[in-house]
Amino acid sequence: MDCLIDLSRLSAAGMPGNSPPRKPIGPEHRFLIDWVAKHFGAGWSSEAQAALTNRPVTLFMAQRDNEPVGFCCYDATARGFVGPIGVLDSARGQGIGAALLLACLHDMRTMGYGYAIAGWVGEPEFFRKVAGAIEIPDSTPGIYANMLK
Repeated sequence: MDCLIDLSRLSAAGMPGNSPPRKPIGPEHRFLIDWVAKHFGAGWSSEAQAALTNRPVTLFMAQRDNEPVGFCCYDATARGFVGPIGVLDSARGQGIGAALLLACLHDMRTMGYGYAIAGWVGEPEFFRKVAGAIEIPDSTPGIYANMLK
């Protein structure tokens, strides 16, 4: 299922008590791609790599003690799509995913997007709660039809 997010209605919630999400710099790209592959699989690693090659970069990461704990990107699967978003199990429930998603969505709004599509959503309640996302009827499999496996 895909969800639609109205970027004009975003909140400004942050990540209290943690370093704010940021875009990685060049020397961090390969490390981050490998980290995403290790923790979230080759598909998401491919999308992270696509987001890191965009100019400007369309990936945000969260870190603790110089180690990544989560990432979110946009314009990786397709223009206007946000995701994937991944947070280590050990770091979930601390607002990191919300902060990462909102960083991407605010960046998209700054780039001129009016709406974002969260594709192939596994946790629709998260997207509803954080960003007011609504389900797009009959959106499965959508852009993901006939994907290489």
